[in-house]
Amino acid sequence: MQKSIYTQQHQRLCELLIEARKKASLTQVEVAERLGKPQSFVAKYEGGERRLDVVEFVAVARALGADPASLLLAFAG
Repeated sequence: MQKSIYTQQHQRLCELLIEARKKASLTQVEVAERLGKPQSFVAKYEGGERRLDVVEFVAVARALGADPASLLLAFAG
């Protein structure tokens, strides 16, 4: 079984998070500051180099000003 970091589904999740960030008019640096992480953290999950666990996903969604459940529904839909 292929690891999820290399699947089209993972790429779609990355694209969804990028879209949400841009919709919120935030830069990677601004999101990173809200998360208390370096900008490279945001760049790596957006670029598909890093997977987010559930806790991180919720934190990212909230940093974007988005509802985590709504993002998941958009991903699943």
